[in-house]
Amino acid sequence: MVLQEPAPSRAEVREAVGRESSEAVFLVLRRMRIPLIVLLLIFSVSVLGLTLVPGTNPDGTPWRLGFFDSFYFMSYTATTIGYGEIPQAFSAAQRMWVTLSIYLSVIGWAYAIGALLSLVQGRAFKQAIAVQRFRRSVRHLREPFWLMAGHGHTGEQLGTWLDELGRRFVVVDVREEAIDALDLGTYTADVPAIVADARTPDVLLEAGLQHPSCVGVLALTDDDETNLAVVMAASVLRPTLPVIARTSSAGIKARMQAFGEPTIIDPFDRFGDHFAASMHAPATEQLSDWLTRAPGAPLPEPHDEIRSGPWVLYGYGRFGREISRDLRAEGVELRIVDSGTGLLDTAQDPAADADVIVADATRRDILEVVDIEHAAGFIAGTDNDVTNLSLVRAARRANPALFIVARQNRPENAELFDALDIDMLLVPTTVTAQEALAHIGAPMLWRFLQSAAHQGQDWSAALVSRLVDRCGTGSPELWEVGLTPVDAPAVLRVLARHPVHLGDLLRDPLDRDNAVEVVCLMVDAADGTTTMTPPDDHELRAGDRLLLAGNPSGRHAMESTLLVDSSAAYCLSDEPAATGWLWRRLTREDAHR
Repeated sequence: MVLQEPAPSRAEVREAVGRESSEAVFLVLRRMRIPLIVLLLIFSVSVLGLTLVPGTNPDGTPWRLGFFDSFYFMSYTATTIGYGEIPQAFSAAQRMWVTLSIYLSVIGWAYAIGALLSLVQGRAFKQAIAVQRFRRSVRHLREPFWLMAGHGHTGEQLGTWLDELGRRFVVVDVREEAIDALDLGTYTADVPAIVADARTPDVLLEAGLQHPSCVGVLALTDDDETNLAVVMAASVLRPTLPVIARTSSAGIKARMQAFGEPTIIDPFDRFGDHFAASMHAPATEQLSDWLTRAPGAPLPEPHDEIRSGPWVLYGYGRFGREISRDLRAEGVELRIVDSGTGLLDTAQDPAADADVIVADATRRDILEVVDIEHAAGFIAGTDNDVTNLSLVRAARRANPALFIVARQNRPENAELFDALDIDMLLVPTTVTAQEALAHIGAPMLWRFLQSAAHQGQDWSAALVSRLVDRCGTGSPELWEVGLTPVDAPAVLRVLARHPVHLGDLLRDPLDRDNAVEVVCLMVDAADGTTTMTPPDDHELRAGDRLLLAGNPSGRHAMESTLLVDSSAAYCLSDEPAATGWLWRRLTREDAHR
């Protein structure tokens, strides 16, 4: 059973609004306290002095201004309105006092305005206003949204794709430039964002962790400890909330798994799995890469077949260790080179190879030492793009037939890596964003891709061809449909009368002789069995869940079959729908006989 937190009460909302407003007001009062006191003192002394300084009537008799007249005169004088001397002309002594009061008020106003400008331009005031605006924006969200901790390159890519899919998200990042970048983005909806440390639970609560519309948490920062803290906070404060976290550390991954069941994305591990599968099934890697891209992305070109022979790996850090394990599992002979920095914790890695060659990448003879001329492939896997680029260029010159794999650490270097025509490129931020999008858009896709990795080259190539024929070369939209009263009420009413097959469900509701632009990738049956790429004669049952891929037009047409009785009757049984009340009543009675 899924627990759902109750919406905040009116009293809680009023308390939150009061707290938001009071923080900025108290900051202004605290910083402007002395300037305001100075202004009040100057004004009070000016009014009091004007009441004490004597004047003279036209007949020569002495007179004094009352307190109200002095207050009125100093009020419009200090505010530069200036109506003149009232109720009658002042004496020389009064004019002297007014002159002194004017200069004092100018000094007081200058001091107060300077303090106010300093306050408005100060970081604390800007932060207070930003927090107030952020809280208000989050509180007013009524659409489902994801809480994103970290808006670096991964968050920026994922945020763009989420916006294209019409999904809302809230951002927390400790870097001010990352939040400023949101204002420059072309998002269709406003993105509430705040500069704050996501490791603090209060920050996550302010960002909507316990908001009823929050549907999940994304821990995508560059710091594994911060991602761990976000997973811990979400697990304790919202145990039922889905959490997707990024890490490339085995230790951090184990600690994350101790808190609930978060979805953990290790870009090195995912790339290693794809690469190992592509060694004997390039179409499988092509399919996985295509389905995890944003909708509409072009079909990636399949890489050339990898010839057999030894491989050379330069860089034995986290990525190097991960991909070396995958290559060894495939029975590949591996020659490993490292500058020495990646070997600092080799003793903690039981899979570390004692035969790692320690050599600097600047050595001219390093490729000769590993016999690059007779190698089948080369992997540049350091955490420095300049080193990787130079190694790829040198390896390609020494052996043009090499299969090149490289790691790109900074997305802004994409043009340089593209110019070298690398066969397989790892961009950790892109891999993480694609995997996160797959989980958000269609959680069943993760299990589908894991099963697809074991289906073989022919199966994957056939599925790619089928998707292209049915949906085109753009990356299809992925979604899930359950044969439930909520998702498919019209289909369930037909199922109550006779069996329904998958091919019937994929008919066009405008012309049942044609199929909609949708392909069923997987069916999770109600009895717990799973069928990959089921045929058209696959019999559907109530409670089944389908993973579908297709175009928006195909999805819209299929939704008509799922929800509209007339469309479901036409596609699934080729009979007119029971639209009238009496006809529906009679049809229902016949179904129960």
